[in-house]
Amino acid sequence: RADRGLFGGKKIGFGNNVSFSERKTRRTWMPNVQQKRLWSDCFDTMIKLRITTSVLKTIDKHGGLDNYLVNTADVKLDSALGVKLKQMV
Repeated sequence: RADRGLFGGKKIGFGNNVSFSERKTRRTWMPNVQQKRLWSDCFDTMIKLRITTSVLKTIDKHGGLDNYLVNTADVKLDSALGVKLKQMV
């Protein structure tokens, strides 16, 4: 699932809900994934991506999708789509 978008290393988290009586029930924490269209100067078009909100903030910090892809290491991109886009840029 994370290979089809830019998740920035975010994974599904696992743990317990703990009630007042300390009864534990299993639960999952899902990453906050949004479907966004981002502008790419290199391709001169909008690219539709599944992206986490933390990566969206990082893209704003870098000044755009292209700068984010160029300045981020492949290990940090952590997705096949991210590495492919980086090679195309």
